[in-house]
Amino acid sequence: MYAIGDKIVYPMHGAGIIERIEEKEILGELRKYYVLNVPCTDMKIMIPVDTSDAIGVRTIIRKEEIQTIITVLRAASSEMPGNWNRRYRENMEKLKTGNIVQVAEVVRNLIRTERVKKLSTGEKKMLDNARQILLSEIVLAGNMDAASAGTLIDEAV
Repeated sequence: MYAIGDKIVYPMHGAGIIERIEEKEILGELRKYYVLNVPCTDMKIMIPVDTSDAIGVRTIIRKEEIQTIITVLRAASSEMPGNWNRRYRENMEKLKTGNIVQVAEVVRNLIRTERVKKLSTGEKKMLDNARQILLSEIVLAGNMDAASAGTLIDEAV
């Protein structure tokens, strides 16, 4: 179980800080929830405590691990299907894992694809979401502001 003040990642939404843990009755069932504040988007998310592990909630990376992410962003692009629909599904599966390395791969590959040809609307939205997820974790792990983290990502790709 996590505690108030812990920095965690909620897959598909990004990294945040647990503001509080509260009990709520929803549909007649009393459950405990983490109330997560995602600073980069100023979003608050309620995550059921009892299912947090099953949905992939994890602690953020250590500051030293940011270099690994930079290395992934600088690496050669992964082989991706030419069909945008298949590419979209593969990238979505990577994002759902919550694995920061796979999120970085999606960001890298989509940014580079966008430089060559226009992304579909769905892929553009996916890139924005994946970049935000990556950015939020780098901000919290590196104790930096969003602009600095964004520059770090952009320069690495």
